[in-house]
Amino acid sequence: MSQGAYARAGVSQAAAGRAVEALVRRLRAIDTGKPSRVVPLHGHYASVLRLDERTGIALSTDTVGTKMIIAEHLRRFDTIGIDCVAMNVNDVVCVGAEPIAMLDLILTERADPAICGELGVGLARGAELAGIEIPGGEIAQVAEIVSGHELGGTCVGVVPLDAIVTGAAVEAGDPVIGLPSSGLHSNGYTLARRALSDLPFDDERLGRPLGDVLLEPTEIYVRPVLALLDSPLEVRGLAHITGEGFENLLRLEAEVGYEIDDPLPVPPVFDLIAELGGVSKEEMYDVFNMGCGFCCVVRAADEAAALELLRDHYPDAKRIGRATDRAGEVLRV
Repeated sequence: MSQGAYARAGVSQAAAGRAVEALVRRLRAIDTGKPSRVVPLHGHYASVLRLDERTGIALSTDTVGTKMIIAEHLRRFDTIGIDCVAMNVNDVVCVGAEPIAMLDLILTERADPAICGELGVGLARGAELAGIEIPGGEIAQVAEIVSGHELGGTCVGVVPLDAIVTGAAVEAGDPVIGLPSSGLHSNGYTLARRALSDLPFDDERLGRPLGDVLLEPTEIYVRPVLALLDSPLEVRGLAHITGEGFENLLRLEAEVGYEIDDPLPVPPVFDLIAELGGVSKEEMYDVFNMGCGFCCVVRAADEAAALELLRDHYPDAKRIGRATDRAGEVLRV
């Protein structure tokens, strides 16, 4: 599996992008017969609706994807709920919103009280880490559609309309601060599983059982990012680094590019995937977070103060790059 390994494993990011655009074209044509509440944020991490003249509600939805297959194989479901919360709240905070609640959705072949109880353990822990509530949700028994389980959620946040972080204020030269990931998070598991398929889950070449490494929960960045937003510092852009890696920075609104010249250390699991799967370095950075789960773009004058604040939560946070005047380009040096 060299170039195009992810596509050969069954996932085409390009096709997914085209599918989203085809769907969105239809949705843009919705006519409710009244003025739209949508705040235009094309391609951003969360949608924002005007609740009134001052307040917006931010919305995002996501699943844990094929990471659930690892949980199924190991029959361990008590942490995967953290991933579900993380994938949603980390997107909502990118627009400057404070996540306040999430609804979960469990698709299952057959409702199993023991498994749902374990899923609830992780959901509750994730909610506590993010400072949100989970007031409800849905369990759908759809054996004709799924084999096993899938877990997703929809998160709601609140943001003053004049405090939405769109990324439009980012200027060339602004520092990009990287926050470390806890591992794979919840993206790229189709490729990871294919690359590591010959290893047993109790393989310990990474220093602990491979199954533990693969089930390491996605990091929740809400509290440190909210602390940064609540500070006097100028936060110009926020990016959740998921599938497509640092290309996610281009979801910010400014007509700039980005240069990543001092990335965070790459956790060993990524090196193992690249080695055993024959995946190129370029594709690894296209698919995975490679050790950086979140980026904060701040005003150059605020870099030192932002790092001091963020290092209270993440001692290894550092400037990993900067914005450039090469619009639409992400360069890794």
